[in-house]
Amino acid sequence: METLSLRDFAIIDQRPLELAVIVPVLNERDNVAPMIGKLALALAGIEWEVIFVDDGSSDGTPERVEEIAREDRRVRLIRRVGRRGLSSAVVEGFMSSIAPVLAVIDGDLQHDETVLPKLYHAIAQDGSDIAVGTRYSDGGSIGEWSESRARISRIATQLAAPITKSQISDPMSGFFAIRRDRFIDATPHLSTAGFKILLDVMASSPQKLKAAEVPYTFRTRIAGDSKLDSAVAVAFAELVLEKTVGRWIPAKLVMFGGIGALGSIVHLSVLWAALNPLGQSFAAAQSAGVAMAMLFNFTLNNILTYRDRRLAGWKWVKGLASFALVCSLGAVANVGVGSILHGQSTEWWLAGLAGAVVGSIWNYAATSWFTWSRK
Repeated sequence: METLSLRDFAIIDQRPLELAVIVPVLNERDNVAPMIGKLALALAGIEWEVIFVDDGSSDGTPERVEEIAREDRRVRLIRRVGRRGLSSAVVEGFMSSIAPVLAVIDGDLQHDETVLPKLYHAIAQDGSDIAVGTRYSDGGSIGEWSESRARISRIATQLAAPITKSQISDPMSGFFAIRRDRFIDATPHLSTAGFKILLDVMASSPQKLKAAEVPYTFRTRIAGDSKLDSAVAVAFAELVLEKTVGRWIPAKLVMFGGIGALGSIVHLSVLWAALNPLGQSFAAAQSAGVAMAMLFNFTLNNILTYRDRRLAGWKWVKGLASFALVCSLGAVANVGVGSILHGQSTEWWLAGLAGAVVGSIWNYAATSWFTWSRK
């Protein structure tokens, strides 16, 4: 019997796939069709596909993508359930394609799609590993941003610059293309924390990436709502921590410890207020201080440190109870370790610090497992 090869099934006049464009979306229904139309015009002459990665839109975005995809095989959709986050969405989109060059563009039409061919050719023809759409080199612009947003962006760019291995003017850009093999090399080291996948990729790559930059002007959103909020700043801070001290101390442990330090201030403030103006006994004042500090720490950790596992409703109540129980055991460990060391003639401050460190590590590890478990 004659053996058939893959070539027997190939369409002779079909060119191989050259570029995959990943579009992470959340409630961008009105931008789907215009995006595809703009890509078709901009990428004429390049064999491309577009992959929309939807994070649970409620406005009909995935249904609109599916409707168009039935008529256009270049259009694909990934629907994510129980998973959210811009960086992880881009990673899933990249991993779903076998195109030799991968690009990402926002689904809100604020990135200039006419720049995509230049990003592609900088890699496919000029030999760059990564090509970045930049707002900060000659010819680039942040468009109509307010002064406050521009200032925040400049500060973030300055903070991000030291952890990138290649010198680029806009490490916070969300508009870039990369060789697929270079991305695969970086994948095992990605944290996928935060919204800035470019910064994550460049900081995680095992080798220095040869980078090219293409200037563009950032546009004003036409449809849909902006996703920028305080969570973006927190996610960025976590990513910077992950790529700086993360090799020694988990970023979440640093955040947990920082909130614990703030909780100590809350504890002492409540203790002072209960003792002095209110005239309560020390035992009552101390109890109030501990209770308020635990409530403060739990609430802030739930909002910031574990925002990806945030508890709400009845789960919030149960989480607070488990947090209080775990931290009570941590307090016992704190006192026990400190007492043992002090009994061995260790300086009082060193014994106290050791107890606090042991208690904090216990609280972080135990609450990660019991209070904010991924299960």
